[in-house]
Amino acid sequence: MKADLILKNIGKLVTMQGSSSFRIKEEMNKINIIENAYIAVKNGKILAIGVGEHFGNLCGEDTKIHDAEGLLVTPGLIDSHTHLIHGGSRENEFSMKLNGVPYIEILNNGGGILSTVKSTKEASEEELYKKAKKSLDRMLEFGVTTVEEKSGYGLELNTEVKQLEVARVLDQNHPVDLVHTFLGAHAVPVEYKDNHKAYIDILVDVMMPKIKDMGLAEFCDVFCEEGVFTIEESEYILQKAKEMGYKLKIHADEIESLGGAELAAKLGCVSADHLMAASDEGIKMMAQNNVVANILPATSFNLNKDYADCRKMIDMGAIVSLSSDYNPGSCPSENLQLVMQLGCLHLKMTPNEVLTAVTINAAYAIDRADIIGSIEVGKKADFVVFDAPNIEYLMYHFGINHTKKVYKSGKLVVDNKVVVYDK
Repeated sequence: MKADLILKNIGKLVTMQGSSSFRIKEEMNKINIIENAYIAVKNGKILAIGVGEHFGNLCGEDTKIHDAEGLLVTPGLIDSHTHLIHGGSRENEFSMKLNGVPYIEILNNGGGILSTVKSTKEASEEELYKKAKKSLDRMLEFGVTTVEEKSGYGLELNTEVKQLEVARVLDQNHPVDLVHTFLGAHAVPVEYKDNHKAYIDILVDVMMPKIKDMGLAEFCDVFCEEGVFTIEESEYILQKAKEMGYKLKIHADEIESLGGAELAAKLGCVSADHLMAASDEGIKMMAQNNVVANILPATSFNLNKDYADCRKMIDMGAIVSLSSDYNPGSCPSENLQLVMQLGCLHLKMTPNEVLTAVTINAAYAIDRADIIGSIEVGKKADFVVFDAPNIEYLMYHFGINHTKKVYKSGKLVVDNKVVVYDK
């Protein structure tokens, strides 16, 4: 079989090949590096991996040969927690945050999520599309080839559907693959502030079935937090979602230790996200039940809050992934490379652990580890050429974009840091 594309002269190829679909403990450091490597691609998938220039039998008349110039190549990065589709921005809250005003107080005064809900309701689908596409292009420039995106800025059926339909069209038109999550339980609308049950009934009886019937979301998520949705409310919503066929995620133990990690384990969530206040028992239960601990260090950085105890989680055997939490309030940044650097500098992870956390473990966090997250024969040909000699350099030289080229399904979509796909 002849290749469509061969990327040769790879200085260090990080394959993330392994026997399992996720990595824990010391396995997170085992990333499998091949020097002087090549990758062959056919029909958007990895056809072969080898050393040197022993790929002559894979070359045909139409085979394109690209030169990696001795640089570092990794699997495409995966951002497994974002709030990509939203209207407006919240720079008006920046001074309040700098002055130490708690987020819950901002929320209770009509800011926070509720402010973005208003902007998202008022925005047209075209406006939401253009804004999200701009962010998605930026993510792609940083080497991200798959993104999980959540609704949650409607809190009523029409706007939640609008968000998810924009995401579906964007997924069809953009090279980055999107994974869709319904987050109607992101906050309680003002009109239901004193009657959570009435809003939860609408979520469970109206929104969740409709969105499932329309095929707009694969996952269902809940913001389980003091002043938002209680443990009991979250369990009810997620259990109903599970019965409808949704896969489960949960915003857990971000501010208060409510038992969100324990609930994630009990319900079999694919991931529990944030976890800055998670208990040791909760992390232990997650590890026992293969629930991904999806950590969002850029949110801690932006809010000047404590970081999740990622070192302890790894030592306890949790499956750890890292993601941006890109959103207009607590983390208005699309830069997953910065997240990776924070993983080393503030979460005390090794560079190898960090790369594992944004590739194969992140793929597992969105139930895609069978097709992405590593460079292996048969998987999608998603990979990044970094203008760096090794992984350590990516973490050491912080605050810049190291991406030189990005290949998505075997097609060059970023060249010399510039998006080049057909727009």
